Amino acid sequence: MILIQFTGLSGAGKTTLAEQVRHLLVQNNYAAEIVDGDVYRKTICKDLGFSKEDRCENVRRLFDVGRNLIEEKKIVLMSVINPYENLRNELRNFEFVRTVFLDCSIENLIERDPKGLYKKALLPDHDENKIKNFTGISDVFEVPKKADLILKTDAETVSVSTRKLYNFIIDNLNNAV
Repeated sequence: MILIQFTGLSGAGKTTLAEQVRHLLVQNNYAAEIVDGDVYRKTICKDLGFSKEDRCENVRRLFDVGRNLIEEKKIVLMSVINPYENLRNELRNFEFVRTVFLDCSIENLIERDPKGLYKKALLPDHDENKIKNFTGISDVFEVPKKADLILKTDAETVSVSTRKLYNFIIDNLNNAV
């Protein structure tokens, strides 16, 4: 089995691609599950903030969920920002983990801004609605040095990225046999 650890800024398409690829996988008789950072922030990670330590703990908890799903012979799509190279590399120590970087320019993300988060992150410091410690704006995002697959989500359509990711997963499953 395989666990895809997505990495990419907010709005880069992690959840969208996870949902699209999961649909394709299930359609082709593969068992696949999404472990979505936004969803788990409301449950097993609701006690965590956005400090570096809490972000790392968040990813580790999601990985534990993913590892349990791997034991159930499921393909796991772990959709979370995962901003730190050291933490991504820590997970890569497991042979079933692959890193997929959703690369999208900050300019494009600010323009897209589906959740209105960039708008709030770019507010003046004195504004009470400003989001502080926002990854890519006021907090660090380390571009992966060792991604197994890079998808340029501001240069290709969702369907093209979905097909590339699907083929990547199938190739990795076939090579693992």
